[in-house]
Amino acid sequence: MKRFLIASMSIAVSVTAFAQSMPPREPAPVDTVSVTGNARVTTTPDRFSFNVSVQTISPTVEEAVNENNGKVAAVIAALKSAGAKPEEIQTSNFSIYPQQDYSQQQQGKLPRLLGYQVSNSITVTKKEIAGAGKLLQAAIGAGVNQSSGLSFSVSDPARGRDEGLRAAFADARAKATLLAQAAGRTLGPALAITEGGGVSNPQPRPFVGGRVMAAQVTSEVPVESGSEELAFTVSVVFAMR
Repeated sequence: MKRFLIASMSIAVSVTAFAQSMPPREPAPVDTVSVTGNARVTTTPDRFSFNVSVQTISPTVEEAVNENNGKVAAVIAALKSAGAKPEEIQTSNFSIYPQQDYSQQQQGKLPRLLGYQVSNSITVTKKEIAGAGKLLQAAIGAGVNQSSGLSFSVSDPARGRDEGLRAAFADARAKATLLAQAAGRTLGPALAITEGGGVSNPQPRPFVGGRVMAAQVTSEVPVESGSEELAFTVSVVFAMR
């Protein structure tokens, strides 16, 4: 009897050792289909930004800077009076360039200095799009003589995100379902999802930039914000049964 028990234990230990020495079985491969879904969501901008400049030219640097400083101070004061807060007004560029006459350079003469040009640019960024025209009117009336344009944006990047991502995933699932059916299979669950992110495609009707000639009375600038289109992309890997 003891010999039988010892033999049985030896067999059990051998089987266990053999099982432990066997490499683990790899899971059976899963057939998959990879697709990309796209969606677009249209939103209404709620923030605007424009850049205006005051440019002055005088015989000396001091005269050009002093004249420019006075005009820029008047523009900033006018913007504040029209409703812009101090944190919404930012100096975005300041430059000084010599103005030279190169007409006699071909005769071997050095360029002749005519004076100095000073330019000071101000960027205004604000919500309440309805006030954009009034602020532009105030800036032009106060002495602005150059503008680089007007743009619109959505202040909250999450606006439209949920709707866009759901729609992009639904588009991906529809494509994957069609491909699975074409292969004679049925679509399984999503195994991996990668977000491509949202891309903004603004479609405003902007204020055209360039030099501004201020009249004695400046009328309010007509402003239309248009719409902004956000594009979303997701890449999804689905299992196929």
